[in-house]
Amino acid sequence: MADEALSAGAVARRLGVAVTTLRTWHQRYGLGPSGHVPGHHRRYTAEDLSRLEVMRRLTAEGIAPAEAARWARYAPDVPPSDESPGPVPTRAGGGFAIPVGRAGPTARGLARAAIRLDVGAMREIMARSVTELGVVSTWDLVVRPVLAGIGERHMATKRLIEVEHLFSRTATEVLASVPRPRGGEPARILLACTDEEQHSLPLEALAAALAADGVPTRLLGARVPPVALSDTVERTGPDVVMLWSHTPETAHVAQLVALQEATRRPVLILAGGPGWVAGALPTGVVAPTSLGEAVRLTQKWSGPTN
Repeated sequence: MADEALSAGAVARRLGVAVTTLRTWHQRYGLGPSGHVPGHHRRYTAEDLSRLEVMRRLTAEGIAPAEAARWARYAPDVPPSDESPGPVPTRAGGGFAIPVGRAGPTARGLARAAIRLDVGAMREIMARSVTELGVVSTWDLVVRPVLAGIGERHMATKRLIEVEHLFSRTATEVLASVPRPRGGEPARILLACTDEEQHSLPLEALAAALAADGVPTRLLGARVPPVALSDTVERTGPDVVMLWSHTPETAHVAQLVALQEATRRPVLILAGGPGWVAGALPTGVVAPTSLGEAVRLTQKWSGPTN
């Protein structure tokens, strides 16, 4: 049993709830850890996890916590049909479960928190992942799979806009909380979205990943008009400019050309995002295929020696 026992943090990640929520369920409803290893804190057993999964599922469907806890204590058995609080709707084909493919338990827990609009749990899961895995791995393994799943479900149902907005806002806050470099060299990397492009979260992830490595950036964010981009380049003389486009409709090649023709032309121009068509990019513009590659390229070509 000791090998199967889980810490509160591990259970919270699996369920997509905050650790404080687990404490509340323990203190108010008796759904706490029952495993005990001499000399260690109590741990959650497989049976404890089954009960908590029922608790999480029923409360997500709107059942009062006290009533949900009463049925959770029946787990792993199914509550008797004559006393059951009612069937929980399935999520298959057309439901609102967020698909995350082969992503791990942290991403699955984050997806469950997102569908419940549980900001506290989302923030806790993302922040812990950044601390334990780093920004790049958190983006690739945790945040991006959930974002893709929300987009996939929206395409199928034309719903979940509120989920996407709240999820993105929470991710922005977590990424912004990564400490930025203080003093030292000025920012030599400029990050901006194309004109009318509103999806700036990938650039925020890049800024956070670079900040974690001690590299400062200037992040202009979404919907940067050509004039504003050109003015910023002329005034700051960045070594590297990343221009982000999420869709072909916002992939304005003219903005890349303008960067190449600038008086203070950047050493490296990156076209980030799925909106760009590789064969249509101006000669010399590089299109990174991942956040990790973008980090390596910007670090290689920016710095006081360039």
